[in-house]
Amino acid sequence: MSRLWRWYQNCLRDHPVKTQVISSGLIWGVGDVAAQTITHSTAKGRHHLQDEEKELKINWRRVATTSLFGFGFVGPVGHFWYEGLDRFIRLRLLMQPNSLRFVSAKVAIDGFLFGPLDLLIFFTYMGLSAGKSVPQVKEDVKRDFLPALILEGGIWPIVQVANFRFIPVRYQLLYVNFFCLLDSCFLSWMEQQEDAPWKEWLKSLIPLTNEKDKGG
Repeated sequence: MSRLWRWYQNCLRDHPVKTQVISSGLIWGVGDVAAQTITHSTAKGRHHLQDEEKELKINWRRVATTSLFGFGFVGPVGHFWYEGLDRFIRLRLLMQPNSLRFVSAKVAIDGFLFGPLDLLIFFTYMGLSAGKSVPQVKEDVKRDFLPALILEGGIWPIVQVANFRFIPVRYQLLYVNFFCLLDSCFLSWMEQQEDAPWKEWLKSLIPLTNEKDKGG
C-alpha cells in the first residue's frame, strides 16, 4: 500500500492534471457501482420486485457515463479550482494559510460557487446522458437540485473544513473524491425517491421557491 501511495505521489508530481483526471474517473466509476448496489438494495425493501429483478445487474453504461463525468469535469475542473482557490486567498486576499479566516473563506467560496455549479452540471449531464429530453431534464433538476443542495449544505462544509485545514492542496481533490463515493450513493438514492413529499417540504423552506411556484 505504501508503495502504491508513493507511486501515486510521483505521478501527481510529474503529471498533476493527468493524474487527477484518471483518479477522478476511476473513483467516480467505483462510486456509481456502489450507488447502484445500494439503490437496488433499498428498492428491494420498498417494492415487491419480480424474481428476475431481485438479482443485482450493474448498468455498466451508467458506470461509464458517471466515470466520464469524473474524467471530463471533476478531474480537470477540480484540479484547477483547488489550486486557483488557494492562490486567490493567499495572494489576493492575503490571508495566513491554515488560519481560521483562511479556512472559513475557502469553505464559503467553495460552498457558494463550486458546490451548486457541480450539482447543477451533474444532474443535467446525467439526465441528458440517460436520453432524457431537455424539458425532462429541467423538471428533474427543478425537483432534485434544491433538496440536494440543502441536505449537502449541512455535510460538505464539515468535510471541507477538514480538507482545507489539514490536507495539502495537491491532495484536496483526491480527499473530496473519496467522499464523493458516499455522495454518489446519496444522489442515486435521492433520484430514486422521485416526487417524495420530503423534497417538497425542503423546497418549501425557501420563500423564493414558493413565490415562483405560485406565480408559475
